Amino acid sequence: MNFNSTAEGSQNSRTTVEFGRTHVVRPKGRHQATIVWLHGLGDKGSSWSQLLESLPLPNVKWICPTAPTRPVSLFGGFPCTAWFDAQDISEDAPDDLQGLDASAAHVANLLSTEPADIKLGIGGFSMGAATALYSATCHIFGLYANRNPYLINLSCVIGLSGWLPCSRMLRNRTERSNEIVRRAASLPILLCHGSGDDVVAYKHGENSARILSSAGFQNLTFRSYGGLGHYTIPEEMDEFCRWLAARLGLQGS
Repeated sequence: MNFNSTAEGSQNSRTTVEFGRTHVVRPKGRHQATIVWLHGLGDKGSSWSQLLESLPLPNVKWICPTAPTRPVSLFGGFPCTAWFDAQDISEDAPDDLQGLDASAAHVANLLSTEPADIKLGIGGFSMGAATALYSATCHIFGLYANRNPYLINLSCVIGLSGWLPCSRMLRNRTERSNEIVRRAASLPILLCHGSGDDVVAYKHGENSARILSSAGFQNLTFRSYGGLGHYTIPEEMDEFCRWLAARLGLQGS
């Protein structure tokens, strides 16, 4: 599937972003949850679909979209698949709010047609994890950065080897209604990071977890893996499966 998405999240609502192919891994058992999984910088959705299909999570439907191809400042403007433009990989880098909003809106659109009784989640690796965490902040405030409404009710967010974009915006938003506090406290988040990561340094994962916790995300689990680089290992994926099954109450996992 190819999508031309006029994203709710764009500062200019007429901006059209062309997303690549979306791969869907259908549940082998009774459908209980749908999770959109977001790949890393320069990758594509199909790269993750095979691994996700092999996980012992028969009640989960996985949706693996492909990011738009865009010039990336980190690579001197060289175009590659990216959920947003990154000038640097850290939680203090300048934020491409228009790109983040467009990708978060595309993910929300993919989840919007799921049945009402299905639990919804977003996860990702590296830049995909960053986009998933940005969606978590949209969820608690009920708004994108441009103030358009964010309407998806998330049940979980997972970030592997990633970082939190827009951390300054999260810290600076001092208004905290009871509903915002409740959403932040109740949203389960799993962050995993390798201490040997030479692409997204471990300190960025650790700092992101600290900032999220201080912003009220009380149901956050941070797991570190000694010596792990910028990739996944079976130990990490086992933890991921156990956490997901427990948090979503999945059967037969």
